[in-house]
Amino acid sequence: MRLLDRLDEAMVIANEAMRQARFTGDREQLLGARVRRAQVMQYQGKLDEAITELTGCVDEARAHEWTALEAFAVQNRGKAHFDAHEYEEALADVTAAVFLREKLGASPADIESSLIAVAVVQSFVDQHKDDDKGKTGA
Repeated sequence: MRLLDRLDEAMVIANEAMRQARFTGDREQLLGARVRRAQVMQYQGKLDEAITELTGCVDEARAHEWTALEAFAVQNRGKAHFDAHEYEEALADVTAAVFLREKLGASPADIESSLIAVAVVQSFVDQHKDDDKGKTGA
Protein backbone atom coordinates (compact mmCIF):
# COMPACT_ATOMS: atom_id res chain seq x y z
CA MET A 1 0.00 0.00 0.00
CA ARG A 2 2.96 2.28 0.61
CA LEU A 3 4.01 1.96 -3.01
CA LEU A 4 0.49 2.87 -4.11
CA ASP A 5 0.45 5.86 -1.72
CA ARG A 6 -2.53 4.42 0.12
CA LEU A 7 -1.22 4.91 3.65
CA ASP A 8 -4.58 5.87 5.15
CA GLU A 9 -5.98 2.54 4.00
CA ALA A 10 -2.88 0.81 5.31
CA MET A 11 -3.49 2.34 8.74
CA VAL A 12 -7.10 1.12 8.74
CA ILE A 13 -5.87 -2.38 7.92
CA ALA A 14 -3.12 -2.19 10.54
CA ASN A 15 -5.61 -1.15 13.21
CA GLU A 16 -7.93 -3.97 12.20
CA ALA A 17 -5.06 -6.46 12.39
CA MET A 18 -4.34 -5.25 15.93
CA ARG A 19 -8.01 -5.66 16.91
CA GLN A 20 -8.06 -9.17 15.48
CA ALA A 21 -4.87 -10.10 17.33
CA ARG A 22 -6.33 -8.75 20.59
CA PHE A 23 -9.42 -10.91 20.12
CA THR A 24 -7.31 -14.04 19.73
CA GLY A 25 -5.44 -13.27 22.93
CA ASP A 26 -2.11 -14.08 21.28
CA ARG A 27 0.22 -11.44 22.66
CA GLU A 28 3.02 -12.36 20.28
CA GLN A 29 0.73 -11.85 17.27
CA LEU A 30 -0.46 -8.56 18.73
CA LEU A 31 3.12 -7.38 19.09
CA GLY A 32 3.84 -8.19 15.44
CA ALA A 33 0.75 -6.23 14.42
CA ARG A 34 1.91 -3.28 16.52
CA VAL A 35 5.29 -3.28 14.76
CA ARG A 36 3.62 -3.32 11.35
CA ARG A 37 1.30 -0.46 12.38
CA ALA A 38 4.35 1.52 13.54
CA GLN A 39 5.84 0.97 10.07
CA VAL A 40 2.76 2.62 8.58
CA MET A 41 3.21 5.54 11.00
CA GLN A 42 6.81 5.85 9.81
CA TYR A 43 5.73 5.89 6.18
CA GLN A 44 3.17 8.57 7.04
CA GLY A 45 5.98 10.70 8.44
CA LYS A 46 4.83 10.29 12.05
CA LEU A 47 8.34 9.44 13.12
CA ASP A 48 8.10 10.34 16.81
CA GLU A 49 4.96 8.24 17.19
CA ALA A 50 6.54 5.35 15.31
CA ILE A 51 9.71 5.46 17.40
CA THR A 52 7.70 5.57 20.63
CA GLU A 53 5.55 2.62 19.56
CA LEU A 54 8.56 0.63 18.36
CA THR A 55 10.41 1.27 21.61
CA GLY A 56 7.47 -0.23 23.48
CA CYS A 57 7.53 -3.18 21.09
CA VAL A 58 11.27 -3.72 21.58
CA ASP A 59 10.85 -3.62 25.35
CA GLU A 60 7.95 -6.09 25.32
CA ALA A 61 9.69 -8.48 22.94
CA ARG A 62 12.83 -8.39 25.07
CA ALA A 63 10.83 -9.00 28.27
CA HIS A 64 9.19 -12.09 26.76
CA GLU A 65 12.38 -13.25 25.02
CA TRP A 66 10.72 -13.09 21.61
CA THR A 67 14.04 -12.56 19.86
CA ALA A 68 12.70 -12.63 16.30
CA LEU A 69 10.13 -9.93 17.10
CA GLU A 70 12.74 -7.95 19.00
CA ALA A 71 15.00 -8.00 15.93
CA PHE A 72 12.07 -6.98 13.70
CA ALA A 73 11.09 -4.11 16.02
CA VAL A 74 14.61 -2.84 16.62
CA GLN A 75 15.42 -2.91 12.88
CA ASN A 76 12.28 -0.90 12.13
CA ARG A 77 13.02 1.54 14.95
CA GLY A 78 16.45 2.01 13.37
CA LYS A 79 14.80 2.84 10.06
CA ALA A 80 12.53 5.37 11.76
CA HIS A 81 15.51 6.97 13.52
CA PHE A 82 17.29 7.10 10.17
CA ASP A 83 14.33 8.85 8.55
CA ALA A 84 14.37 11.32 11.47
CA HIS A 85 18.10 11.99 10.76
CA GLU A 86 18.98 10.50 14.17
CA TYR A 87 21.88 8.56 12.76
CA GLU A 88 23.63 7.54 16.00
CA GLU A 89 20.38 6.02 17.31
CA ALA A 90 19.74 4.37 13.96
CA LEU A 91 23.23 2.85 13.99
CA ALA A 92 22.72 1.44 17.48
CA ASP A 93 19.45 -0.17 16.41
CA VAL A 94 20.55 -1.67 13.11
CA THR A 95 23.69 -3.00 14.81
CA ALA A 96 21.57 -4.56 17.56
CA ALA A 97 19.38 -6.15 14.88
CA VAL A 98 22.45 -7.85 13.38
CA PHE A 99 23.41 -9.37 16.72
CA LEU A 100 19.85 -10.52 17.37
CA ARG A 101 19.65 -12.14 13.95
CA GLU A 102 22.98 -13.87 14.53
CA LYS A 103 21.65 -15.11 17.89
CA LEU A 104 18.62 -16.53 16.07
CA GLY A 105 20.83 -18.30 13.55
CA ALA A 106 19.49 -16.29 10.63
CA SER A 107 20.59 -17.14 7.13
CA PRO A 108 23.82 -15.61 5.81
CA ALA A 109 21.74 -13.62 3.29
CA ASP A 110 19.62 -12.08 6.07
CA ILE A 111 22.69 -11.22 8.11
CA GLU A 112 24.42 -9.80 5.02
CA SER A 113 21.49 -7.47 4.30
CA SER A 114 21.56 -6.30 7.92
CA LEU A 115 25.30 -5.68 7.70
CA ILE A 116 24.75 -3.59 4.58
CA ALA A 117 22.24 -1.48 6.54
CA VAL A 118 24.87 -1.01 9.27
CA ALA A 119 27.45 0.11 6.70
CA VAL A 120 25.05 2.59 5.12
CA VAL A 121 24.04 4.11 8.45
CA GLN A 122 27.68 4.21 9.57
CA SER A 123 28.52 6.23 6.46
CA PHE A 124 25.84 8.78 7.44
CA VAL A 125 27.19 8.93 11.00
CA ASP A 126 30.71 9.52 9.65
CA GLN A 127 29.45 12.15 7.21
CA HIS A 128 27.65 13.99 10.01
CA LYS A 129 30.78 13.93 12.15
CA ASP A 130 32.78 15.36 9.25
CA ASP A 131 30.13 18.04 8.67
CA ASP A 132 30.13 18.95 12.37
CA LYS A 133 33.93 19.21 12.40
CA GLY A 134 33.79 21.53 9.41
CA LYS A 135 31.28 23.78 11.16
CA THR A 136 33.33 24.04 14.34
CA GLY A 137 36.66 24.31 12.57
CA ALA A 138 37.99 21.30 14.49
